[in-house]
Amino acid sequence: MIIQTGMRTDIPAFYSKWFLNRIKEGYVLVRNPYDLQSVTRYSLSPDVVDLIAFCTKNPAPMLPGMDALKEYGQYWFVTITPYGRDIELNVPDKEKVIEDFKRLSDIVGTDSVGWRCDPILLTEHYTLERHIDDFRHMAKTLSGYTESCVISFIDLYRKVRRNFPEAEEVGKEERITIGKAFAEIGKEYGITIRACAEGTELEPNGVDCGGCMTVGTFEKALHAVLDVPKRKNQRGGKCACVLGTDIGAYDTCAHFCRYCYANTDAERVRQNMKAHDPDSPFLIGGCRPGDRIREAAQESWRSGQLTLEL
Repeated sequence: MIIQTGMRTDIPAFYSKWFLNRIKEGYVLVRNPYDLQSVTRYSLSPDVVDLIAFCTKNPAPMLPGMDALKEYGQYWFVTITPYGRDIELNVPDKEKVIEDFKRLSDIVGTDSVGWRCDPILLTEHYTLERHIDDFRHMAKTLSGYTESCVISFIDLYRKVRRNFPEAEEVGKEERITIGKAFAEIGKEYGITIRACAEGTELEPNGVDCGGCMTVGTFEKALHAVLDVPKRKNQRGGKCACVLGTDIGAYDTCAHFCRYCYANTDAERVRQNMKAHDPDSPFLIGGCRPGDRIREAAQESWRSGQLTLEL
């Protein structure tokens, strides 16, 4: 099976000590965000966990502990955008993140690390032309350290509208222009551009619209075939990604990006982080009266077929 860590928060950036403790202890307790007294216990044994998927804007805090992950398959998405602290309030300097990306790539290999340059949004400061120029600089710098870059355009969820009221949808003409330019730049630097939950609109312009966290992505990282149980389509059928089984928690990411869908407000994040205990099996807090803890049904998805060379 695959353990996801990054759909709800950024564990490598803010909770690396906790995560490495969980690896050492061999299990984690995850509270259902929609039924807070429903708790699932996941084994973190490499006998059943084929791969751990990370999404982060700052892999640096995890790098000293990478030896603890040697028994696991890994796939890392590292988000690097052209935005500054006006939009990504607490994200480290981009050049530093790029250097840490390279270090991570050297550890896990190019098949196991992807670049995310999303969400794409347009303002007076972050114009279409600037996006293309900055993307070219980043692609040139990351060339040889990854073979994939995922893009998507800003989705104006209710939380996003509240925290980023001046944000606007990116129009179709701009989306196509950006997609075509990014695909051409990616081809120049050996980086495949993949669209995340954007349908097939950009496919005629050279963008791979088959998904980002797909079975194929993880098989390439593992160099093995996976027999993944069939699941319902994600995001209304627009997404082919293998999601679910996320061990994070909402309202716990202190990057405070204004486009974030996972945080309600900054004060709630601060209060939750105060309740974080690196030694707890829960990311936030501990057991509560009335908690119902169930064991997750887990098994390896490796099919036993020969190693893939994808």
